[in-house]
Amino acid sequence: MTPGPAGETVAGAAGGGAAAGARALRPEDFAPVTRGNVTRGPSRPSLSYWKDAWLRLRRNPQAIASLVIVCALLLFTLVGPLLWRVDPGQPVLARISEPPRWDNRAEVLAEPPPFEDVVIPGVPAAPDADGATLPATASLAVVGRPTVASVRLRWSHVPGAAGYLVYRSTSRPAGDYLGLPMGEVTAGNVVSFEDAFNLEPTTYWYSVVATNVAESRNAATIEVRLTPAISLVDAKTIDPRARPGDVVSRPRRPFGTDFLGRDLLARLMAGARVSLFIGFTAPLLAILIGIFVGGAAGYFGGRVDHWLMRITDFVLALPFLLFMILFKVAFGSGAGESGIGPMLVALIVLSWTGAARLTRGQVLQLREMEFVQASRLLGARPAYLIVRHLLPNTLGVILVSLTFAIPSAIFTEAFLSFIGMGVAPPTPSWGSMCSDGIKTFLVYPHEFLFPAAAISVTVLAFNLLGDGLRDALDPRMRSVE
Repeated sequence: MTPGPAGETVAGAAGGGAAAGARALRPEDFAPVTRGNVTRGPSRPSLSYWKDAWLRLRRNPQAIASLVIVCALLLFTLVGPLLWRVDPGQPVLARISEPPRWDNRAEVLAEPPPFEDVVIPGVPAAPDADGATLPATASLAVVGRPTVASVRLRWSHVPGAAGYLVYRSTSRPAGDYLGLPMGEVTAGNVVSFEDAFNLEPTTYWYSVVATNVAESRNAATIEVRLTPAISLVDAKTIDPRARPGDVVSRPRRPFGTDFLGRDLLARLMAGARVSLFIGFTAPLLAILIGIFVGGAAGYFGGRVDHWLMRITDFVLALPFLLFMILFKVAFGSGAGESGIGPMLVALIVLSWTGAARLTRGQVLQLREMEFVQASRLLGARPAYLIVRHLLPNTLGVILVSLTFAIPSAIFTEAFLSFIGMGVAPPTPSWGSMCSDGIKTFLVYPHEFLFPAAAISVTVLAFNLLGDGLRDALDPRMRSVE
């Protein structure tokens, strides 16, 4: 084919392209694009570092639940005593070791007549017989009305008995177990007994066993149910017009009372103030010391870094318990005295090393960043660079470290108070309350379980919150959606 003019060649080329599938240009293709024709795809909203961290924290249900528990604990500690106005140190001997109970009504008891032993005339006090073969008493009954003030028993004489043993149990006796021995009658002709030891409104089973040198294998058992009651003297303190037989409403004790009759709920609130004061104050001051030591070591480097880290290693190697004892001696705290001051000093002096090492590592990375170098070239002084640029960029790591240090301090305080080296009675703390409650755990478990549960829930909540903050504040985990 003979080539034609230039215009024909271009047209031919365009025609060939159109034949190959390309569409010819039209005038509307050159029309300006309007805003409505622009199709926008999904884009990531502009979020600051802290807003993005909060969004990621909200997607962590464990961390949010822990945050709610921590806030509730602070309200329980600060607002609770304003609502529950009960003196945590006021003992009420009439309500010793009272378990949690919703019903607070009690009947006013009249003063019972003096108890006198029932003696059967003509029966020897110490006859000769084989104790193991003695039968059980033929009858066992309650004399008068059983109350929480006293339970009086009477039984029929067992021939050949030289005495009787009285047992009390909170469950129906089975096999050889009859309960706790409540008393012993040392004469075979005495067939009565009064139990007035720490009675509670519950059901008891009393068993009587005859003895003569040996204890009989046979026992008589009776079931006794006691209802809530209060003495007339104690009722007068609630209602001066109270009379025997009336029903009065005693002050509520939703968590029960301890071995001195003190309200456990009020003592938990007071103990929370002590435990959380130590748990927040000691880690906060220790981390502040660690921040400045680690920040100076990481920024200046060289000899400053070398000596500060050697001091940190030395403090890290000191035994905490030994120095706790030394601080307590130095403060002049004797046996049985509260050791809040020595405990705070020991926690602050010996607990800043972890924060110092962590801050040093972060500063070593940040001091070579471009924004730090730019500030240095513009004439910024080291103090300004550390306070304005380096420490704020380590705040996320420091905050996570603080959330892990708080439960550690709370547990340390509870442990030291439990072994008698921390907060001493009568000042309440969760550790000292556990120490008191463990002594009667088998009989009155609520005295130990409530403070132990408070420690466990608090430590677990702070640990889970720390895990959530660690994930939320990590820049490498920032959402890209």
